[in-house]
Amino acid sequence: MDSRRAEAFSDGVFAVAITVLVFNLLEIGSRNLTAHPYHVLLSAWPNYFAYAVSFLTIGIMWVNHHAMFSAITQVDRRLLIINLVLLMGVVAIPFPTALVAEQLAARSAAAGTAGVAVATAGGQAAAVAYGVVMIAISIGYSAMWQYIASHPKRLGAARLMERPRVMNLQFSAGLFGYIAATLIAAFVSGLIALAIYGLLAIYYMFEHLPGQRGSSEPDGEQAGADGETAG
Repeated sequence: MDSRRAEAFSDGVFAVAITVLVFNLLEIGSRNLTAHPYHVLLSAWPNYFAYAVSFLTIGIMWVNHHAMFSAITQVDRRLLIINLVLLMGVVAIPFPTALVAEQLAARSAAAGTAGVAVATAGGQAAAVAYGVVMIAISIGYSAMWQYIASHPKRLGAARLMERPRVMNLQFSAGLFGYIAATLIAAFVSGLIALAIYGLLAIYYMFEHLPGQRGSSEPDGEQAGADGETAG
């Protein structure tokens, strides 16, 4: 199958997931804005924060996904299944995002009251849920890139990878970060974990993507099943 069909389907899933995030902001409009409109809008900062982190995260995932698929021209059944499992995690992101926003709001409202301990526990649980989803997605990405790197000719890769082990480690580093952040959320602080999730999104934003590095190899190396050289 042409890789463009799989990428087009994936783009649609990413678009849906990133659009659903805004649903968590719609409930702000249902609140009473007559008496203290600015206070109500400002008090909804947890919704804005969770939306921004998740939007950035999904956006960077889409960029990385595009980079991987731009390096190949064909997909097989195994890669399609790996991609499907990955997308299952992507569309789940709005759920823990809503949990995080709700628990941050509860923590803010309970500040200075006896309910702060309950709100804190709820926030940790929400951060753990967010981390579990991100771990699943990271495993999907790592599996996809490992498969592409291991079968360049079958997938019609434009070039062979340069320093594959180093690139695999760099691309998969976020998985260990998400595992660490999830453990921190469970046993230390949900807020610290959320900060780490945001930093990991920034890491993937500025990390040199595997597809970009692969395209910088010297001309003349062949990789694709059709024998194409990089242009």
